[in-house]
Amino acid sequence: MSTAPTHPTAPPRPVSATVNGRPQRLEAPAQTTALDWLRSQGLTGAKEGCAEGECGACSVLVARPDQSGGSRWTAINASLVPAAALDGQEVLTSEGLGTPEALHPVQYEMAVRGGSQCGYCTPGFVCSMAAEYYRPGREATGDECAKGHAGEVGENGFDLHALSGNLCRCTGYRPIRDAAYALGQPDEDDPLALRRSTPAPAPLSTRYATDSGTYVRATTLAEAVDLLAEHPEAVVVAGSTDWGVEVNLRGVRAPFVVGIDRVPELRELRLDEDRIEIGAALTLSEVEEGLAGRIPLLDELFPQFASRLIRNAATIGGNLGTGSPIGDAPPVLLALEAGVVLASPHGEREVPVAEYFTGYRESVRRPDELIKSVRIPLPLSPVTAFHKIAKRRFDDISSVAVGFALTVEDGIVTKARIGLGGVAATPIRATATEAALVGGPFTRERVAAAAQVMRTEGTPMDDHRASAAYRTAMLGTALLRLHAEHTNREEAGA
Repeated sequence: MSTAPTHPTAPPRPVSATVNGRPQRLEAPAQTTALDWLRSQGLTGAKEGCAEGECGACSVLVARPDQSGGSRWTAINASLVPAAALDGQEVLTSEGLGTPEALHPVQYEMAVRGGSQCGYCTPGFVCSMAAEYYRPGREATGDECAKGHAGEVGENGFDLHALSGNLCRCTGYRPIRDAAYALGQPDEDDPLALRRSTPAPAPLSTRYATDSGTYVRATTLAEAVDLLAEHPEAVVVAGSTDWGVEVNLRGVRAPFVVGIDRVPELRELRLDEDRIEIGAALTLSEVEEGLAGRIPLLDELFPQFASRLIRNAATIGGNLGTGSPIGDAPPVLLALEAGVVLASPHGEREVPVAEYFTGYRESVRRPDELIKSVRIPLPLSPVTAFHKIAKRRFDDISSVAVGFALTVEDGIVTKARIGLGGVAATPIRATATEAALVGGPFTRERVAAAAQVMRTEGTPMDDHRASAAYRTAMLGTALLRLHAEHTNREEAGA
């Protein structure tokens, strides 16, 4: 890999995006969020509610590539994304969907079915609903679409989890659900539906510099790692679902930001005989679609990882890169015995996830290294589960997260990998519990004894999400729950 700088040295060109069909030039500080920029253009439908991606009031649509070479209208949180990251992209706000004289079908159904009262959250709901309205394959029946979401998919194929990142405090959700389930299919001449058959905008090499800082979008892996070598203080962002919170709620500013969300080498999904490799800049929604159920443990993770809005931007690379002890992906990756591929100007190296974290939000990754991908070895252990203990069923931060991957042959546990989150300064393997399980029968009595060992794993602490005692109790309960779920499946013949 070349060590010569590959990023543009020519004077930067103007940064702009196509918003509701019209080119809009960015003229704002480099740290400006897409939401603040859009509102400065008079597009005030999208609003700031929580500023951290939990309420969905800031939802807008962007045209993203789909697997067939066309485009997909994708809902994201505009309050988290740097405005400069939209350079060259196509954006739709609620104002671009319809007008008071000619409502979009989503807007019409929300209006006639009482889906809006104060209206503050409505434009965000409308954008998230429109993304699902235009989702390819939604014509499937509810039964075919319901995989894991029984009772939450309408007969029109509308998956209510598309709205899991949108909150409403006054209307109530039944009228909003009614509006979603009343939607038909887009008309044949619907321009936004027709847009899906043509490619999404290609990523541009972006360099946007203001007095307050610089945003650079890398378009190759070599360019990205060279930038990090030259700017070790740089903040790397893909979906910006973590960094955006720092900017909004803590007022943090970075003098140099490197965007890697469209780097092709970071967006590959490789399915080989002995492993699966997931590019660090693929969004969780893209990974879910691309894997198509090949890794059941990840299928259990995806619906519990924040919301669809967040998963449309968040990446596995980002979840590892933040080093958070309560990230949902690391416990699963630990259970899957995954490795992290790190790239620098000097080459690549692979580090097991079990050896990646070194301390609270610290890792073995050097300042000049970038997370390129995650490698998951095959074959997979057949007995898996992801247990997330949180105050809400969806769209919440874990108090405790546990990933299980066991191999049971003729009733004997021959292999066990258990990843834990929320019980130490870093995500950890429950090695003592694994040892207590391996070699013994997978019976209620043996599991109950191992559960007592699991209660001693980690160093749980008291905080505003849970007490140390509660976290300890949940560790033991999780293993008993795994056994009960497995036993029920066996008895049902699943």
